[in-house]
Amino acid sequence: MAVTISPPVAEVLKKAAGDKDLEEFLLTLVAERLDPPERIEAYLKLHEKFLREAEELYQKGDLLHAGEKYWGAVAALLNAIAEKRGWEHYSHRDYAVAINRLYRETRNRELVVGFSLAERLHANYYHNFMQKEEFELHREAVLRLVEKLKKFL
Repeated sequence: MAVTISPPVAEVLKKAAGDKDLEEFLLTLVAERLDPPERIEAYLKLHEKFLREAEELYQKGDLLHAGEKYWGAVAALLNAIAEKRGWEHYSHRDYAVAINRLYRETRNRELVVGFSLAERLHANYYHNFMQKEEFELHREAVLRLVEKLKKFL
């Protein structure tokens, strides 16, 4: 489904979203009107969308935008996990806290490492410092992280 938003409203939404993906931002705004299971499902659908888009962009060689979509996929998945566990999940800090909690629970170091590499993909979107070979290492770690995080649901 496509939704058309007038340019003035779109501009306000983009400004309010800051560096957050617009769809993720809008979901955050309406999430309070949903029941917790509906919120979790919405975050999972957003995760799947971001991951699919990341893979498409990666296949096209658009590593800059693919990396940001991988980050979005991780963030959406962390939103679902945090929602399920009753944890805050409204900021980048909240995601780091969630990862640290999951690490303390499991002692799985790959959670912390994978999250750190996902953050680097996010930073690369703004600063464009990665070469393809380095991107590949980050992508592989993020895909492993995604599989590990799914087990918490």
